[in-house]
Amino acid sequence: MATTTALITLASTDLTNDNLSLSKTSTLTEAGNSTGLTQTSGAGRKTTASVSEYTLLAASDYTADKAHKLYLANTSSTATEFFTVKINTQEVGRIYAGDWCFLPWTAVTSADIKITPSEATTMTLEHMLLNE
Repeated sequence: MATTTALITLASTDLTNDNLSLSKTSTLTEAGNSTGLTQTSGAGRKTTASVSEYTLLAASDYTADKAHKLYLANTSSTATEFFTVKINTQEVGRIYAGDWCFLPWTAVTSADIKITPSEATTMTLEHMLLNE
């Protein structure tokens, strides 16, 4: 059984009146049991110089309603450059320069993961899917 652990820490000394220090750790497991996730799409990069929408992950390539976890990171250092992230036609958000996200994905019909770069300059998005 594979063991994969995700950890997030949020810290700030000036966001609130008190110091902010939150930390959460999770062992990534299959849906409905304690077996660790055993598959990955592998770490990859999508580099583009276009503002075209791209299908990063096609839902039809994966089993629906499983405990898939998606990691995305914008490698840009230019503050105005971002990737818009959609699941099918629903915009989930934007990943600006240096930002990243980690989110669950069910891969149900028409739930393709799509990205659209904001600039027609060379931009790179790192990605990895941990899946069942």
